[in-house]
Amino acid sequence: MLRAQFQLLRYRHRVLATGLMLALTASATALQAGMPRAEKHESRHEIDQLEDQWRDAVLKANTTAMSALLADDYMAITSSGTLQTKEQALANLRAGVTHFTTLNVSDRKVRFYGTTALVTSVAQVNGATPEGALSGSFRYTRVYVRDAQGKWKIVSFEASRIREPGERR
Repeated sequence: MLRAQFQLLRYRHRVLATGLMLALTASATALQAGMPRAEKHESRHEIDQLEDQWRDAVLKANTTAMSALLADDYMAITSSGTLQTKEQALANLRAGVTHFTTLNVSDRKVRFYGTTALVTSVAQVNGATPEGALSGSFRYTRVYVRDAQGKWKIVSFEASRIREPGERR
């Protein structure tokens, strides 16, 4: 009797979990599919241009351009795991503490969820940050949100070093 109740409970749990997964998948798909194809294409083009502007601003230490790209509540998680606000990012760029001599981006993917765009890429970098010298390959995620004026702003960034097999920290 107890075994039959346990099996029934497991079955109900699997049905509930499957239903929840289907609902989450459907809602995520609906958010992405909700944008008309032409609008998605135009938004993708805008995000690609903003990514190029971000790269140029970093390479040229252009704090004016960088300030225009970042939302006021921007928060980054650097490759070393530290948090960085918009003000800190701009101050480091302005002081030359953060500078890049090489920044080559590849494997860019852009996904849309309503008024949010999620960008993932790989960056090959050489330069310096407040934590010290920086070089190597990094995978990053950048999050854009369309503001009330219809402009895309960067609200979040996170980078992680891509380690070679067997490479230590």
